Amino acid sequence: MPVVAIEHIDVDERGVAAVVGTRVKVRDVVMLASSGLPPEAIQAGFPHLTLAQVFAALSHYHDHRAELDREIAATAFAADAARAAHPNPHTREQLTARPRGD
Repeated sequence: MPVVAIEHIDVDERGVAAVVGTRVKVRDVVMLASSGLPPEAIQAGFPHLTLAQVFAALSHYHDHRAELDREIAATAFAADAARAAHPNPHTREQLTARPRGD
């Protein structure tokens, strides 16, 4: 039986997998699926993707789970570090109470 590559996914020079022709990373699709969203809801959130592209991203994840889990963890760590380095000095209440510049 011939092996068919997942044609909807491209891996860049940094090793980051994304949906071909878009800026949507496989890890973004996986994180949404991990939060409980079904593929149809993920596709609705990214209307420029086809349902086949969403399933291709999920399939790519299952084929490369260990490396994508490391990428997701590294991304979360970097985001946490950035938030810690630049804390928001205002509370949500202070921000919503500010006058808008409409």
